[in-house]
Amino acid sequence: MTQPPVTPQWQKSSYSNGAGGECIEVADLGVGGVGVRDSKRPLEAHIAVRGTAWARFVGALRSGDRPSDARLGA
Repeated sequence: MTQPPVTPQWQKSSYSNGAGGECIEVADLGVGGVGVRDSKRPLEAHIAVRGTAWARFVGALRSGDRPSDARLGA
């Protein structure tokens, strides 16, 4: 028996001040996935990434290890 899809519970960034700044929302999508969307456009599309990739991304931001332009292909 399959389970019905779970409605994601979106959480706004703790850096959001409610004044329409550049913010994202994230949600646990289950099965190891994380959804990311623009908080100003919640009804538009979101991206889905593996939870492990999201954890590495957040960890890099917290440690200050931001990619250089060369690593981004710019």
